[in-house]
Amino acid sequence: MTLETIIGLEIHVELDTKTKIFCNCSTKFGKKPNENTCPICLGLPGTLPVMNERVIELAVKAGLAINCNINTLNKMDRKNYFYPDLPKAYQISQYDLPICQDGYVDIETEQGSKRIRINRIHMEEDAGKLVHDEFEPVSYIDYNRVGVPLIEIVTEPDIRSIDEAIIFLKTLKNILEYADISDCKMEEGSLRCDANISMRKVGDTKLNTRVELKNINSFKELEKALLKEQKRQSELYKYGEDYKIIQETRRWDSAKGKTIPMRGKEEAHDYRYFPEPDIIPLIVKNEILENAKASLPELPSIKKERFIKDYALTETDASIIVADKYLANYFEDIVKEGADAKNASNWILRDVIRILNEQKIEAKDFNLPAKELATIIKLTKENKINSSSATLVFDEILKTNKTALEIIEEKSLLQSNDSSEIEAIVDKVIFENENVVKQYKEGNKKVLGFLVGQIMKATKGKVNPKIANEILSKKLN
Repeated sequence: MTLETIIGLEIHVELDTKTKIFCNCSTKFGKKPNENTCPICLGLPGTLPVMNERVIELAVKAGLAINCNINTLNKMDRKNYFYPDLPKAYQISQYDLPICQDGYVDIETEQGSKRIRINRIHMEEDAGKLVHDEFEPVSYIDYNRVGVPLIEIVTEPDIRSIDEAIIFLKTLKNILEYADISDCKMEEGSLRCDANISMRKVGDTKLNTRVELKNINSFKELEKALLKEQKRQSELYKYGEDYKIIQETRRWDSAKGKTIPMRGKEEAHDYRYFPEPDIIPLIVKNEILENAKASLPELPSIKKERFIKDYALTETDASIIVADKYLANYFEDIVKEGADAKNASNWILRDVIRILNEQKIEAKDFNLPAKELATIIKLTKENKINSSSATLVFDEILKTNKTALEIIEEKSLLQSNDSSEIEAIVDKVIFENENVVKQYKEGNKKVLGFLVGQIMKATKGKVNPKIANEILSKKLN
């Protein structure tokens, strides 16, 4: 029996706001436990929530960025929720009338472009964080995250492989970062997802029982969790025990490398939704809608096509650079400073990414000014410094914060293009390497590189190797 995998994702995105969704508490990450709390976000009796308008603005902008329809009339609902990470025992969310519906995201797979439909985006408050003591039978609760504004982006079950799930999540993250919806820091929980996975016989159209994998916050863990659950379900089908697949929520235990049952998966009626009585229905003003449209930046897919068209980058190079908005902006800043686009692309793909990997930093933290890298690229193209000197200058700027010109002057790196000066050095090298010259004249052309190396060594790399090569060849032939 050949099976196919069906995956749908629910992505929780913390919005980039300074305050929580219903109160003025800070959303800043990393504060002491329970420091960012107040009676409203803790849901104490007698308090009332007040909707943060910035949340609506960002939710609308997110909806436009992924091609959704905006429900200009929507409402908040109360979702009954009996877990200790929300002390008031309900979550304010959206149920039957969310703020955005019916969108899509196009992804690029090895088989070509594929459209993943978006069912809805709804706004809600986040829950707190449970910390389980490793050595004592106790759990602690940090309510700082309670009330941090979220949007939940829910896909249709259109994803047919684990690779597609990873590509989709990366594509969506990229869009949200470009649009400044969220910082999308997965390690801090700003972007995390639940994955619904089921299997069915190829050719069937009915969706079988799905399992939800909860709260996954890295691409690698998502891949490992889906692989394991896919294998578990496949084996149950293979041995005729698919009745053991029940609708449930499972936790991914990375250390043990397996998914573990958490609870039976609730249906909507289990949450007994009803309209939130403390918040009136929300009306998205035309002004908010128009401002959101106007503030949408050039999104990654459009930028990639422009980079290919305007800068003649290959599709692969453009894809890598555009995959990070800070790299893409850096690339364009270098070009605006007068550097050749192809060389700017090469420097980013080779040296900038090398430094990011070595220093384990993100592109936004790379601190070599675009103007200085543009200077290096221009001087290299004009044959005023050679490639090894260019790399040396690049590394020295990162160490010293000096300018490219200061380093070139200090280290006397400007190379000579003076033919007469180079010719004298070539003559000297020929005279000192009589046996090698003889080998060349007897047909061993490979030794030419050795002689050029001797010229570069004698001048400490300060002559133009192209001119040196031309003069040397002329004298030997």
